[in-house]
Amino acid sequence: MKLKVVNLENEAAGEIDLDDGIFGALVRKDVLARAVNYQLAKRRQGTHKTKTRGEINGSTARPWRQKGTGRARAGDRKAGHWRGGQTTFGPMPRDYSIELPKKVRKLALKTALSSKQAEGKLIVLDAAHASDPKTKAVAAQLKALGLSSALIVDGSDIDRNFQLAARNIPGVDLLPQQGANVYDILRRDTLVLTRQAVEQLQERLR
Repeated sequence: MKLKVVNLENEAAGEIDLDDGIFGALVRKDVLARAVNYQLAKRRQGTHKTKTRGEINGSTARPWRQKGTGRARAGDRKAGHWRGGQTTFGPMPRDYSIELPKKVRKLALKTALSSKQAEGKLIVLDAAHASDPKTKAVAAQLKALGLSSALIVDGSDIDRNFQLAARNIPGVDLLPQQGANVYDILRRDTLVLTRQAVEQLQERLR
């Protein structure tokens, strides 16, 4: 399929051929859900920790004798039902990551790209370059393109001035093509790819 290419001034800059197998694939919500769960689970640190009975400072002596007081027997004050005692069944350090086959991850990225194309929320830029690292100028250009919530994916090497200018704009993310992922594509309303990003993504996903 063909898609028109625009520049940052929102002027026509030719056309580009999109691979139907990558940008015209069947949109599978189940695969997208699996990929998002995989990414978010992998991001979790899993460093949460509560103290067990053996890790709490405190005496191991009985608070009162075993018999004769009329009260329930008690071993020590580190038990879970005492104030300052252990946390029963509390969280422990663990790995939250789940496995997802490479083929499914690849399919999910194709599906995410295809979903944006199917919704008409895919824009191809000729290039993402800025002469100066000025946020105001780049923000005005993106506003002219109608972008308020967008992920911009450039080639392997991002223009330094454009990166510095765009990182302060709310609702706009910038990634190199090797960092393109399902979660970031779906969390923004519009996907913006540079011509170089399209070529490199198609080569990567074929």
